[in-house]
Amino acid sequence: MRPPTPVQRKSELAAALGRFRHALIGIGAFTAAINLLQLTGPLFMLEVYDRVIPGRSVPTLVGIGILALVMFGFQGILDVVRGRVLVRIAGSVDEAMSGRIFDLAAKLPLKALTPAAFQPVHDLDRIRSFMSTVGPAAFFDLPWMPFYLGICFAFHPLIGAAASVGGLLLIAITILTEFRSRAPARDAAAISEGRMGLAEASRRNAEAVQAMGMAGRLSARWNEHNRRHLAAQQRVADIAGTMSTLSRILRMVLQSLVLAIGAWLVINQQATAGIIIASSILTSRALAPVEVVLAHWRSFIAARQSWRRLNGLLAAVPADRPRMELPHPSASVTVESVAVMPPGANRIVTQGVTFQLKAGQGLGVIGPSASGKSSLVRAIVGVWPTVQGKIRIDGAAIDQWTPESLGPHMGYLPQDMELFGGTVAENIARFTPDASSDSIIAAARAASVHDLILGLPQGYETQVGDSGRNLSAGQRQRVGLARALYGDPFLVVLDEPNSNLDREGDEALTKAILGVRARGGIVIVVAHRPAALAGVDMVLVMLNGQQQAFGPKEAVLQPQPAGQVPGQNQAPAAAYAPAARMVTPMTVRAAPRPQENTK
Repeated sequence: MRPPTPVQRKSELAAALGRFRHALIGIGAFTAAINLLQLTGPLFMLEVYDRVIPGRSVPTLVGIGILALVMFGFQGILDVVRGRVLVRIAGSVDEAMSGRIFDLAAKLPLKALTPAAFQPVHDLDRIRSFMSTVGPAAFFDLPWMPFYLGICFAFHPLIGAAASVGGLLLIAITILTEFRSRAPARDAAAISEGRMGLAEASRRNAEAVQAMGMAGRLSARWNEHNRRHLAAQQRVADIAGTMSTLSRILRMVLQSLVLAIGAWLVINQQATAGIIIASSILTSRALAPVEVVLAHWRSFIAARQSWRRLNGLLAAVPADRPRMELPHPSASVTVESVAVMPPGANRIVTQGVTFQLKAGQGLGVIGPSASGKSSLVRAIVGVWPTVQGKIRIDGAAIDQWTPESLGPHMGYLPQDMELFGGTVAENIARFTPDASSDSIIAAARAASVHDLILGLPQGYETQVGDSGRNLSAGQRQRVGLARALYGDPFLVVLDEPNSNLDREGDEALTKAILGVRARGGIVIVVAHRPAALAGVDMVLVMLNGQQQAFGPKEAVLQPQPAGQVPGQNQAPAAAYAPAARMVTPMTVRAAPRPQENTK
């Protein structure tokens, strides 16, 4: 799925920058003062050559020298202040957008958008870095170019014409640089994205890469990506470097040309010697912003690409709008004819699922692989959208809640569970800043993992490492279960929670499920192993993305009659048997599919 092009309305980045419009106006005022003070050098040289030298007046030289030093001092102070203000505006924009960018990066995998999750962060860094250089200051100086050319015309039309032609040639070089570098820069950005994606995938799958001897082949792919990336970067650098050198040579030729024209005018008594030097300085100053822009053109292109890409992603993943706070859920979870399509896909993987659970009930979702179980629970917890039907908690559709308001009442243990870098306690508490020790320990006890945590080197203060690498797979899963139970959430969804658990872990899981039900919560468990269903009272059978049976566990699953091979009975629901066999050697009895059930 490709992000949409930036919308015509004011983007979030533009709005963030617009908050500092008064500072930008101040920079404009500083730029005006700096450019007026830039006349100090030409005027000083004009006075020296036209007044001091012909008059041999040392006091005049000392006076104008002191005045020039004061003016140069003011110019330097204003230039430093302007640069520092630009750096602080860049930092403030970054600070204003950082939370939104992190939220965007976290949601990109849920939207199946192509950029890597770290790309928005890199884009914001690139924008901030460019805004902190002298490049933006040069753009503020560009509008003053006609002012200097006008003074050159005041000295003499020939001097003004020469300077104007040079300026037009530099502007033409800038435009040519833009057109020639646009496609290579775009290619370099796309190749860089694929290159970093390969590196991240290799890092996350380091064990499989090493065990199956894939390192060499992946290294060859990396080298190919890297070769193409370097080639694209070299094309951009060659274009920018060539144009920058051309502009520098042109400026030097132009200065010499202005000196020659000035000398000719002096010979013909149409100008003074001071005008020769002053005109050369003014011409150089008029063209300096264009040269600075060309020198920073690569950074400008990179920042512009990041700006456009970031605006497109921000438009594709809008911020959560404020919603009215709803009462804490406590009664029911209803699934109404739900159909689910994975983000970025064009095929429905789960459809026609309808059931209701009330407080204190536990549901086991069973079925063969690719039957839509995980897709269904991802929709129930709100990480995947539904393309049809509604999922309601206490009658309110889940899109009426924000993740922040519903999150404390939701516990989720995903199939591919990872922890975050930090302590065990921080992970269990979901990184809540003011989490109490009692609430953390209560969640650990509910998951029967308290004693296991105490056995770790630093107990609850043990650092789990990136993705929880300092813990075993079983320990990570049990800590993840404690995280799901933190704060006694009303709805707890566990996707294959016992895939890495031993017998003791299975018993702890059953105890946790029964504990949630006992306090009036609802548990939904996706299972392949029978131990995970010990604590539930309802069963949903999924097959080929569709609901096949739903009802009390005893009604949906029954022991296979003696001497009969599972799946060969003649019951009308015999087609459901393959799904049931994934869990237990029982077949499925035909059962009604009620829209609602009671305990």
